[in-house]
Amino acid sequence: MKISDPMFSNRDLAKLLTPLIIEQFFAMFVGMLDTLMVSSAGEAAISGVSLVNEVNFLMFTILAALGGGGSVVAAQYLGARRPKEANRAASQLMMLGTIFGLALMALCLIGRRWILETLYGSASEDVIDAAVTYFWITALSFPLLGIYNSSTAIYRIINRTQVTMWVSLLMNLINVSGNYFCIYHLHMGVAGVAWPTTISRTVAALIMAVLAFHKKNPVHADLPDVFSWHQMILKKIISIALPNGIENGLFQIGRVIVASIVATYGTTMIAANGVANSLYNLIIIVSVGINLGIVTVVGRCVGANRYDQARYYTRKLMILNLFLSALNGLAVWITLPLFLQFYSISPEGADVVRQVIFYSCFTVALLNPHSFTLPNAIRAAGDAKYTMIVGVLSMFLARITGAYLMGTLLGLKVVGIYLAMYLDWVVRAIFFYLRYRSGKWTRYRLVE
Repeated sequence: MKISDPMFSNRDLAKLLTPLIIEQFFAMFVGMLDTLMVSSAGEAAISGVSLVNEVNFLMFTILAALGGGGSVVAAQYLGARRPKEANRAASQLMMLGTIFGLALMALCLIGRRWILETLYGSASEDVIDAAVTYFWITALSFPLLGIYNSSTAIYRIINRTQVTMWVSLLMNLINVSGNYFCIYHLHMGVAGVAWPTTISRTVAALIMAVLAFHKKNPVHADLPDVFSWHQMILKKIISIALPNGIENGLFQIGRVIVASIVATYGTTMIAANGVANSLYNLIIIVSVGINLGIVTVVGRCVGANRYDQARYYTRKLMILNLFLSALNGLAVWITLPLFLQFYSISPEGADVVRQVIFYSCFTVALLNPHSFTLPNAIRAAGDAKYTMIVGVLSMFLARITGAYLMGTLLGLKVVGIYLAMYLDWVVRAIFFYLRYRSGKWTRYRLVE
């Protein structure tokens, strides 16, 4: 398929996607190092961090949903060559990100032990104690995450992802070096992983906030608009962010429910699940980067009313995702024995990790493009309600139900949990493909 006057050359796509993929590598690899370092404090510590990470990721997805909503609106305005409205959307995004970050921080600080005991009451007392410590310290960073996500969303819109990559590198260097010093020199245990995370996010948020207000950028935030209430812009952002937030929020709640199921399997299985999750995150690096980038590409095409190009780039990026994810999965599988040597995990837990990673190397490449890249393209066009409905129903009917049936009733435990996740992906892929082929997603353009 050829298109006339392409909006993005191959060089433009490489400039957008390469830093995003590298940035994801930094984030995922540091997350894996967090798990590795804290494992030196024992299975209770690694289990506590693993359980809290599921809750923290729920907070992260809510803030990321706001960033996604703002970036879709701003990208469509930029594609329509309406920079004033694009700047206003960026400014309102900064306001929403800060407010929601503060609200989530307050909620988690006040109810930290109640939240964890409600979700993971079957976990042992030492696991809960470790989780509470990690939870309240990392919760302090939620407002900074709101600012950081909003700022990086603005830079993705203008195809300046190399900037966010370098800031992410700095953030993760601070995190890793802080972890090493606090754990191995100060012997702080779980707190030695938590404090560097909060400090590194603070530094990154401050840098990105300053850059987001740079007036020479094609899209930037303006302080007067940050402290203003622009109902029309906010309505457009919320029209994407709310369904996306509900979808991602309930998706992560589903993951937390699944984690609570894992918590009933004992400390060894909780630790195995935590290690498997950290290594699995390496497999999806390419997919996550492309899934972020496709929002900018399709959003600008739709803003320019070029649906032929939106279809062209969606297909192109999905094929790219499949190919690169296959190579990435192969690399992770080959190096898996090396990674496992660094984790303090029982032989039984290591066997579980090997099975899970083997399956994941194949399924990410085959299913992720249709399960996650395609709905991001549909969402970038403004069709967010459909993706929400499919995502939520698939999560609860396929993943959670499947996790209980395969993990608990059939006795497959952590392996069954992952098999249920793959089932969820199959369901998502079928329904998103049908929506895309129907063409109904082309009716939801936000820019008049």
